[in-house]
Amino acid sequence: MWQRFFIVKFVKFFHSAATRHSAATHMETPEITYLTKEGLQKLRDELQFMRSKERARIAEAIAEARAQGDLSENAEYDAAKEEQGHLESRIARLESTISSARVVDESQIDSSKAYILSKVSVRNTANNMEQTFTLVAPEEADLASGKISVKSPVGSGLLGKSVGDTADIKVPAGTVTFEIIDISRQ
Repeated sequence: MWQRFFIVKFVKFFHSAATRHSAATHMETPEITYLTKEGLQKLRDELQFMRSKERARIAEAIAEARAQGDLSENAEYDAAKEEQGHLESRIARLESTISSARVVDESQIDSSKAYILSKVSVRNTANNMEQTFTLVAPEEADLASGKISVKSPVGSGLLGKSVGDTADIKVPAGTVTFEIIDISRQ
């Protein structure tokens, strides 16, 4: 009788220790994300909208689908639950990004080199075409307005370069060589 008691205690202890070890080894340290004040506020607004409006909308859709009866063959219920999972995943990513975000202090950035928030004008050496990019955090990237991520191939290739430098950048179509012709702040 007492042997069974100790075996049960041992198994519970071992399982508890294994679970704690597994959780500790799988925890990730969030990567620091550098954002502008506007970019951080935009993420906070999106998070607030998702928490308040989107969660309520999806909860209502789940309730409506649940009211239709048998859940085992209810495609609307499955779709609403899947949408809820995607929303909660996006909320978790936003929370992680916001918690690790640092607002960029432009006065601390070397303006002679291409860094985040730099406006970089380049010339493609193959066709002499000029383009201007603003280097931003991945969360603020918007190619239509000329904002490219510092983690994109072109953005990372331009980082740290000065006026007059050339950058050989590997892109899906091959290698592009850009000459940096101007660097300014927004």
